[in-house]
Amino acid sequence: MKIGNSNFANTNEPSADSLHSWDRQHQLHPWAAMDAWREYDHMLVENAEGIYLWDASGKKFIDGPGGMWCVQIGYGRQEMADAIAKQAMKLPYASPWTTVTEPSSILAKKIAELAPGDLNNVFFTTGGSTAVDTAIRTMHFMNNRLGRPDKKIVLAREKGYHGSTYLASTVTGKERDKSRFDIENRLVHFLPDVNPYHRPEKMSVEAWCDQKVSDLENAIKKIGPDKVGAFIAEPILCSGGVIIPPDGYHKRTLEICRKYDVLYISDEVVTGFGRLGHWFASSDVFGIQPDIITCAKGLTSGYLPLGACIISDNVMKRMESPDEAFLFSNGYTYSAHPVCCAAALKNIEIFEEENILANVQKVTPHFQERLQRLYQYPIVGDIRGMGLLGCIEGKPDQEGYTLAEERKLGALLDGACEEMGLLVRPLINMAVFSPPLVINLSQIDDMFDILENALEKVSKSS
Repeated sequence: MKIGNSNFANTNEPSADSLHSWDRQHQLHPWAAMDAWREYDHMLVENAEGIYLWDASGKKFIDGPGGMWCVQIGYGRQEMADAIAKQAMKLPYASPWTTVTEPSSILAKKIAELAPGDLNNVFFTTGGSTAVDTAIRTMHFMNNRLGRPDKKIVLAREKGYHGSTYLASTVTGKERDKSRFDIENRLVHFLPDVNPYHRPEKMSVEAWCDQKVSDLENAIKKIGPDKVGAFIAEPILCSGGVIIPPDGYHKRTLEICRKYDVLYISDEVVTGFGRLGHWFASSDVFGIQPDIITCAKGLTSGYLPLGACIISDNVMKRMESPDEAFLFSNGYTYSAHPVCCAAALKNIEIFEEENILANVQKVTPHFQERLQRLYQYPIVGDIRGMGLLGCIEGKPDQEGYTLAEERKLGALLDGACEEMGLLVRPLINMAVFSPPLVINLSQIDDMFDILENALEKVSKSS
């Protein structure tokens, strides 16, 4: 198929109408509304290259969300396809229970070198959710091993997102709608929203930070240090709307975790692998060394599914059992999948050869400057961003607006952007974007020119 040109005229291929029909009849998409799950008409994407996608009609779009926060090196990389094909022919699969492969061994060593401090132990998973599950199960295992069976509760933040598997969804605080899924309420306690935009009127950001740090310590004291096992935190709460905690928050919360022997889990599924201009944000951006880091997404730039739970030497030592053979009975059929690991190695190689981290650092000031300009539009309530992450939070004219009205505002902006050739990710009354890290200055201007035109249009119609 040629980029930008539909090939559905070929009688050997199904038509766009057929594909949409089959999708509606048979495919259940993530976050589908169950009153209308067969009524969706998602964009049929046919091709992609660089930072662009083309739909089946040949219309070109800037991929503002970078897939799902993940397509760091951009689309259409032949060297990635070649590395994947080569490994698939050489060794497409090997059991992680009983074998070692070259790609997984080299990748584990490489990740340990890139991760901060003594985070030298890599457990490969199928994605971010299973990486978070593994991190929580690691805490459970460690405390059982140490004879602390009650020290299992995870503290998490409202608006935080950590995944869709059972434990990951349990510690996710993003949900605003009623959910019909169960979570394990006994294992989680949520701390209030950390977003400085929502602090009380006249409260300083510094006082807000003090309050958010106190939230953590007060919860530990109230629940009991003998019952709280971990605090899970995103460096930036991305799916919650690119929420950036106040300066000093992460360092201070880490100190509290150390004080009460609570593991600090840094969920870097979005911020890891270049989104803020560094391999990992925990140490290089926020100055902390967690006990565990979870990552996925940018690890392979979305070319194949792979995640990792990176565990410190200190935690591993505490899980050792010199007198009894406890099994770390956590694993997945596709852990350390050799083809996925080969893709991750090629992804890291492209990062290094093309100085992609340096590119992020180079273009970030312009990206953030263009983002801040959007305050000129009256429907914009707040703007948040760091690195190549951005969020616009809209505000309708009236006070006390409903969730449905908030969603309408986000949908209007999403629709206006899409009409003009830009994809953003609508989140209720917000639009977030995290473009491929290979984006250049001219493409950043193209993206924000469309955003400004879309905001102008929505401002007049809202």
